[in-house]
Amino acid sequence: MKVSTASVAALAAGAIAAPSNKAPRKSAAACSEAVTLDASTNVFKKYTLHANTFYRSEVAKAVEAISDASLKTSAAKVGDVGSFLWLDSIANIAKFDDAVADVPCENILGLVIYDLPGRDCAAKASNGELKYNELDRYKTEYIDPIVAKIKANPNTAFALLIEPDSLPNLVTNADKTTCADSKTGYEEGVAYALKSLNLPNVVMYIDAGHGGWLGWDANLKPGAEELAKVYKNAGSPKQVRGYATNIAGWNSWDEEPGEFSDASDAKYNSCQNEKTYVTKFSAALKTAGFPEHAIVDTGRNAVTGLREEWGDWCNVNGAGFGVRPTADTGLELADAFVWGKPGGESDGTSDESATRYDSFCGKPDAYKPSPEAGEWNQAYFEMLLKNAKPAF
Repeated sequence: MKVSTASVAALAAGAIAAPSNKAPRKSAAACSEAVTLDASTNVFKKYTLHANTFYRSEVAKAVEAISDASLKTSAAKVGDVGSFLWLDSIANIAKFDDAVADVPCENILGLVIYDLPGRDCAAKASNGELKYNELDRYKTEYIDPIVAKIKANPNTAFALLIEPDSLPNLVTNADKTTCADSKTGYEEGVAYALKSLNLPNVVMYIDAGHGGWLGWDANLKPGAEELAKVYKNAGSPKQVRGYATNIAGWNSWDEEPGEFSDASDAKYNSCQNEKTYVTKFSAALKTAGFPEHAIVDTGRNAVTGLREEWGDWCNVNGAGFGVRPTADTGLELADAFVWGKPGGESDGTSDESATRYDSFCGKPDAYKPSPEAGEWNQAYFEMLLKNAKPAF
């Protein structure tokens, strides 16, 4: 996926877990009464992004594998950082039960909704389980069960990140057959998700790529109009707060003049950092009739200057953990910095013989060896830790 004014592609992760037939579990640590979130406000000023049990367990296992005492102590602190939990398959909806069980009243559980039919139409590493024409399965086997689980936990607050890469791919990769085939499923699927998940204890952010994707001058208006179209088709759900940017990405929040400002085509992209992108894209969204506040992934963006080009999205070598989740962003339009991508989980395999191998995972700036998307990479986790800014 080469990033240009015409074409950009995707980044994401996935992991497979065993399904569960248990009834929806209620949080034992939840509030004493039903939660009502006001999506016209920044809920991250009141709630702390929860350090979910799944990522904590991954980090705990990683700590056991580290022999260096100093690094071991630092690694243990990562498990206390709030991050989003990816429900990236029908089977992985089962992760919800353990995750919701220990969410205290002052925390908000972040969930990534990520299983559209024909998912990740412009890349191979994170292709999903549903075919492009299986929209009914997406609705009944994926979205509906998640809705039921959230309804069973009215005393817990939820922040939902809706379908990474999907709508941005329709804007920039419409020339790809896979994306053209997926258009109906993406637009109707996201609209169904927004409408169905429009619950009082939920706040939603729709994925909007990043500054090196929809931030190109020619992509800002079409990108905003695509998000607004789906939002309006869903009935303009009031629990949609805005959009998410840089999810699983590497872009700096406010580096000036910008990581790729000296590229030959830089004059066509004024969004050389995510702060500028949020400012400009929010303006375009407001014009299009879409809520204009954002959350920004800073989970792995501590080090810049590592990629050969904007579109190099896979397991960037030399990366480090970035700013911890906070509502103190310095920009009113940016609700919070979050950890959207769990650092240590692979973006895609570097094994060229693998079915899901994507050439971007074999580029010179990609870390090797790397396992399949969503699988744990211990060496990569330790690299992120050593390069963290601020340090742990």
